Amino acid sequence: MKNKFKFSEGLKKYTMVIVLAFVVILFTVNTGGKMLLPQNVNNLIAQNAYVFILATGMLFCILTGGNIDLSVGSLVCFIGAIGGTMMITFGINPYVSLLAMAIIGVLAGAWQGFWIAYVRIPPFIVTLAGMLMFRGLSNVVLQGMTLSPIPNPFLSLFNSYVPDIFGMEGFNLTCFLIGIIACLGFFVMELLGRRRRQQKGYHVDPLLGTIIKLSLISIVILAFMYKLAMYKGIPNALIWVTVVIGIYSYITSKTTTGRYFYAVGGNEKATRLSGIDTNKVYFLAYLNMGFLAAVAGMITVARLNSANPTAGNNYEMDAIGACFIGGASAYGGTGTVPGVIVGATLMGVLNLGMSIMGVDQNLQKVVKGAVLMAAVIFDVVSKRKSFIAKQ
Repeated sequence: MKNKFKFSEGLKKYTMVIVLAFVVILFTVNTGGKMLLPQNVNNLIAQNAYVFILATGMLFCILTGGNIDLSVGSLVCFIGAIGGTMMITFGINPYVSLLAMAIIGVLAGAWQGFWIAYVRIPPFIVTLAGMLMFRGLSNVVLQGMTLSPIPNPFLSLFNSYVPDIFGMEGFNLTCFLIGIIACLGFFVMELLGRRRRQQKGYHVDPLLGTIIKLSLISIVILAFMYKLAMYKGIPNALIWVTVVIGIYSYITSKTTTGRYFYAVGGNEKATRLSGIDTNKVYFLAYLNMGFLAAVAGMITVARLNSANPTAGNNYEMDAIGACFIGGASAYGGTGTVPGVIVGATLMGVLNLGMSIMGVDQNLQKVVKGAVLMAAVIFDVVSKRKSFIAKQ
């Protein structure tokens, strides 16, 4: 029974990775290979960078007890409206505008975090109000108009590509070499981490299984970087996404503060009695969400090359969906940044694949809703079975 339980836990851990691989293969076959064309692989990052960033921030909100932030899409629009107005209407330096956008995002997150953490108004109500307020403020700032174009210095930060230092035609060798270096570094770090855990007496996976897993991940990374190299190379949006994912992966897995989010979601009362300021944890979750919404707003403005009052529509739903599909629990206390990456990638593949196939927008929403529902049902049912198995 114990071995069966461990097997089911291991299978559950990789279920969404298997689903992602299946969906990629399905769309590749149905689109006649168009899904994996270099330009479409690049579009997967360019069009869905906001999902990775917002979902990473949303994870921290969900960890605190299944809470969500409904305002992030509207906040992305509002921050973009402020930045666009400063740069285009008033001619303010793009870098000063960028700083102002970041500060506004932090202030907006702090505003909502205060009511949630210290006044204890339910997050659903506070962020629902924020969704309406920020969307309305966006229209007030833009006066219902679209502002464009965005100055080139701002675009170069978020909507350009890493140049090839070798100057090859048709293939960005710098991009592919970075992929090789990243794979080697990933391999070494994982093996060293496994060795340290083994020396401390922790349970580790078999060496052969670890090497196979790392090899498969490296192959995927190299294939991805090869496709990017066949187009224009590494988009700057990917660098921003990688930095955000790297920082927040470290916070959740290696820092005491990161573990507080899991503790609050697991049992808030016990966490408070152990001396942890749970109000501060809630506040930090929404403060951080506001900051990452600002980063997503910058990327969105650069991608659209404009600030418009309809930007950010349904962004919050994509972020929430990516978290739950990636394994975050609807009850809080469970979820990882790597899981969010898988969930966000699956959402991006669904968006891109259905767009290439010409699927109606309304039907696309039905499919994404069904996938989200299936992920939550799987989470609830698997937790119930795990509890019964442990008994």
